[in-house]
Amino acid sequence: MVRNEQPSREATACQANITFVIKAEVRDLGAETFAFDAHKTMYGGKHIGKGDRIFVFASENEGGPGLIAHGVVTSVKAIGKKRGITRQTPRVSITVRRTAVAKRRLRRSELKPFRDWNDGRPETELNFKFYRQATNKIVAISDEAAAFLGEFF
Repeated sequence: MVRNEQPSREATACQANITFVIKAEVRDLGAETFAFDAHKTMYGGKHIGKGDRIFVFASENEGGPGLIAHGVVTSVKAIGKKRGITRQTPRVSITVRRTAVAKRRLRRSELKPFRDWNDGRPETELNFKFYRQATNKIVAISDEAAAFLGEFF
């Protein structure tokens, strides 16, 4: 892969030790465990599994502050497709055990300036995957993006 290219879904999904990010409504920001039901998956997110690392963003669309936690996925359940609908985004329900609370803020306003989709920056990857299409979702991220997010803990 050329450094300035976004990884394909397949390339991201085939990496060992994949790290994921979820952007979702979070009602209790201080919870030890988070449950997310029937969430969309994009950019390799459907490959999430028990034991995977995950960063949690409390969706600003739902009044959340952005990055709030890092955790470990403790359960995953794939949601079956509905009959009669041709195109469907894969969905999963997951449970996450929080392992750390974000010490610094990271939200859309900090990622929005990173719009050169080919610059290879972790900030751009996160902006592209989360805010280009602003729906809540679970996505796989690169090692560089995971290291970048790790700096907030």
